[in-house]
Amino acid sequence: MRILFIIQWFQPEPTLKGLPFAKELVKLGHEVEVLTGFPNYPAGKLYPGYRIRFLQKEIIEGVPVTRVPLYPSHDASGFRRILNYMSYAFSAALIGPWVVKKFDVAYVYHPPATVGLPAIALRFLRGLRFVYDIQDFWPDTLQATGMFKNKFGIWIVTQWCKIVYKAASKIIVESPGFKRLLMERGAPEGKIEVIYNWADDTAIKPVAKNPALADKLGLSNRFNIMFAGNMGKAQALEAVLHTADLVKNDYPNIQFVFIGDGLETDNLKKISKDLKLANVLFLSRRPLSEIGEIMALADVLLVHLKDDPLFAITIPSKIQSYLAIGRPILVGVRGDAADLVLKAQAGLVCTPEDPLSIADRVGQFAQMSQEELCTMGENGRKYYQQELSLPIGATRLEGVFRSVVHAS
Repeated sequence: MRILFIIQWFQPEPTLKGLPFAKELVKLGHEVEVLTGFPNYPAGKLYPGYRIRFLQKEIIEGVPVTRVPLYPSHDASGFRRILNYMSYAFSAALIGPWVVKKFDVAYVYHPPATVGLPAIALRFLRGLRFVYDIQDFWPDTLQATGMFKNKFGIWIVTQWCKIVYKAASKIIVESPGFKRLLMERGAPEGKIEVIYNWADDTAIKPVAKNPALADKLGLSNRFNIMFAGNMGKAQALEAVLHTADLVKNDYPNIQFVFIGDGLETDNLKKISKDLKLANVLFLSRRPLSEIGEIMALADVLLVHLKDDPLFAITIPSKIQSYLAIGRPILVGVRGDAADLVLKAQAGLVCTPEDPLSIADRVGQFAQMSQEELCTMGENGRKYYQQELSLPIGATRLEGVFRSVVHAS
């Protein structure tokens, strides 16, 4: 098959289903090309070596990539975010149909929901059917994160999403909860496929603990509960800081480690300082090539999101990364994410945004033997390899692509 990726963010930007997925499809015998924007995510600034042009073609590790112009931005301004999303959507919709070759099927990665515009344009102008992969729900996510509150705007986004869902030949979702919600919104069950996400198997994999690295980072001789990733409003990490305050006397060896950055980083550091938390350590964002070795130093890996109904049907991408690393997981998320970790027998679940509940589970972990912790981690690693890895997911998506092509 000849498969076109329509995706706003692509390598060198950190993208869940970008270059590794494209290369896996090539390995399976397919031709893949990409229609994307100029790299600026997550900082909102163009990557070195790039400048905005009308069109740029390049080849990344054997995958042809066509870039169209956009407005680079990714800050707290809702207006600039919308401008970023819309600029790519209109550029790809206006330029894409005239510069891409003939394809059998398009793979469309959402977010943002505006990526549906070039997909519909290519279907209308070139007859190209598309598979729509929903990674978060709009407008629900916009509301849950506080990014977008205008009621009329929310209504517009809702209607637009319905148009895209109807135009798609198949819809991919990451969890059973996503499928239930889509069906409630009128999407036919036969159009929706649940395919769990994977981690970056080239960078996130089990490695031996590096004592020298632990010393360098301040992780030696501590029981490290580690969060790695974006620190935004959706993660609600203030609750974890209050947990650190609760356990600091009963478990003086426990250390909460936050790796990464985000809109809430400065606020979190201020809270930590105000509470005089000596058991909290902030480390700056690390490249993906380094993060696996650092996460291997964790005794427990933490995932936490706001206690919001939307997140009860969301499986954060770090769940797969944590499982692949092979360390025990503390899940501060309701619903599908918690169910997945419990099914894998890979961790414990706490109530999100509840410091007492989080502290209770932290205490349970701290009292476990090394053998019990290792068993949990190994359970997660095995489950990931058998059910969630890139080869497993790519093969399942390949089957969806074939069903769309054969139905054409």
